[in-house]
Amino acid sequence: MQRFAAISPLLALSLALTAHAQTTPADMPLFQSHDPRVTEILQKSHAAELHSPTAAELSPDGATVAWILGGHSGGDLHISQVADSAKDQIVSPAASTTRCSSNAPRWSPDGKQLSFISTCSTSDSGFNQPQLFLWTRSTGETRQISHIKGTLTSPDWSPDGKSIAFLYVENATRAAGATAAMKLPAGVIGEDGVEVQWVAKIDIATGNLSVITPKTLHAYEFDWAPDSQHIVYVAANPPGENTWWIAQIYTQSISDPATAKSILNPVTVGGSLHGFQVAVPRYSPNGKNIAFIGGLMSDQGSTGGDIYLIGSDGSGLQDLTTGRKSTPVYLMWASDDHIAFSEHANGKTHIGILGTNGHEILSAWTKAASLASGRAVLSFSASIPTRRVAFVSATVDHPAEVWAGDFRDPKQLTHLGDNVQHAGGKTESLEWDNEGFHIQGWLTLPTDYDPAKKYPLIVSVHGGPSSEVGASFRGGQDAIFSQLGYFVLQPNPRGSYGQGEAFTQANRKDFGYGDLRDILKGVDTAEARYSIDDKRVGITGWSYGGFMTMFAITQTHRFHAAVAGAGISNWQSYYGENSIDQWMVPFFGASIYDDPAVYAKSSAINYVKNVTTPTLIMGGSIDWNVPIINGEQMFQALKSLGRTTELVVYPDEYHEFSTPSHIKDRLERYLAWYNHYVKGDSAPPRPPEQAASKTAGQ
Repeated sequence: MQRFAAISPLLALSLALTAHAQTTPADMPLFQSHDPRVTEILQKSHAAELHSPTAAELSPDGATVAWILGGHSGGDLHISQVADSAKDQIVSPAASTTRCSSNAPRWSPDGKQLSFISTCSTSDSGFNQPQLFLWTRSTGETRQISHIKGTLTSPDWSPDGKSIAFLYVENATRAAGATAAMKLPAGVIGEDGVEVQWVAKIDIATGNLSVITPKTLHAYEFDWAPDSQHIVYVAANPPGENTWWIAQIYTQSISDPATAKSILNPVTVGGSLHGFQVAVPRYSPNGKNIAFIGGLMSDQGSTGGDIYLIGSDGSGLQDLTTGRKSTPVYLMWASDDHIAFSEHANGKTHIGILGTNGHEILSAWTKAASLASGRAVLSFSASIPTRRVAFVSATVDHPAEVWAGDFRDPKQLTHLGDNVQHAGGKTESLEWDNEGFHIQGWLTLPTDYDPAKKYPLIVSVHGGPSSEVGASFRGGQDAIFSQLGYFVLQPNPRGSYGQGEAFTQANRKDFGYGDLRDILKGVDTAEARYSIDDKRVGITGWSYGGFMTMFAITQTHRFHAAVAGAGISNWQSYYGENSIDQWMVPFFGASIYDDPAVYAKSSAINYVKNVTTPTLIMGGSIDWNVPIINGEQMFQALKSLGRTTELVVYPDEYHEFSTPSHIKDRLERYLAWYNHYVKGDSAPPRPPEQAASKTAGQ
């Protein structure tokens, strides 16, 4: 459920502002900021985002890092020397303009060339069409090697250096995946206009394009075999928005899609993996085995579970990390018998080396920090022969930087954020125990916190539920709440990553119960440690967090205001309304037709008479992942019961908002609601209206 992911208003706004301005629809009244700090902090956060690295790729000899600067959707491609970061150059195609960007740098196996994806193309395929480019180290020249029309993501060199494979949707009208903006439904649903993602490759010498995988399968992830003649990939029948949760692991020859063979079907396999998801398949150097991540996962891209091993012929499936009290996320092979991996571990990020016997032989790097290389969630780049790594990392009080060097002790390569001031108060890791579980979360203090004063608290529940709030740089929403005198608690209750697979699976068939008790115990813990006014506590969340917000106020009167975004109030109706019903079976244990009671048990609408909390509900008008009708049902029920409530529907918005003015407006409504109903300010629970014709982002 990246549709169920923790959607940060800062991240969404930053992504949107990098695009061209849009005009706000005339039927969407917007509101002016009631506090000038909102605009000021968002502007500073956006500026910091544009000056932060987002990807890093280490050369095979461990001496050079290629990295991207400037926003999650792409930016400038830099090449820096690990030994002397002052030796830095920017690589850009000759046809580049100020409006294009690059991403996904990948070194060739011999390190002589660097491929990257860029929109800096003059081809007839259109503005912002991504294409593959090659930069040659010896000459410094770049050339475009692809001429496609469609999506191009996740490029990877073949081990022999003769071709580059990538995920490809021919003539795509949208990005692939459940969280991307979807087209309005029309025609025969599930048949008309379905866009299928394949693995394709380009021959370096000739530029010839060929589709590798069967056109009847939607591919999600892939890896080359060491012989460069085979691939392993995760795939399922289309549409890809709805079948990742039942995807299988396939292998095949690159020369013949008809050789595709499923070596693992989680739906039918027995043991600990039965009914769950698979991700990040990787061939061993000798080609005999495939390692992958398996477990209960909300979405592709929100990876986490145990590390599994299976023979490349589909034999000998085994769980290498059974009972581990942390959540492996990403992996690569270090040798035929050892796997390098990264994981969430109780609020920290850990990189280690695991033997195929299940024993960790090296704990290399552990830090309360984020980790990314641009390849996947919590990924890192490594030169195994030189024992060096490279990645992008941020802490709660320092924005992202490029790090590189020895596996055990990498050094900070860039200093882009040294002058960036953290806008909010101190953020610390908070830990507590509840009902046999150990839980971790993050508590941000009000700016200029004074223990002699009492402060309000906002509980912000992440999406997922299989996800984690990690140690990333705190800005945007957190900073604004902190500046305005709030504590902010971001808990990782059962169902989250970071405490092991048993913890992640602990809220299966129990949404809103054990996880809510964990959250309430976290509130108790925060109040015991700091001067928090228990009579001024609010709750919020988006997606799964939106569901938790709606459900929480039916179970407790602890919260004095609630803001629920893209939430689910009625699982029974939601099952037949959304475009991705397959995701619910692993989490509820059965379809709604086989076990309606388990869905009814967690539906807030069935307990709505218990609600006394003033509740603001928001969502996008064309969100097919969590249709706004679920918010409308909750709103209608509360309104009919005479409760204090408001529903705001944003036109032409999907699950993840894209219009800057809507993103800013959403945050302003959060603040106005909390300032009135939590803080007790005399100002009304919404700011004064302004003209609806303002240009987005102004």
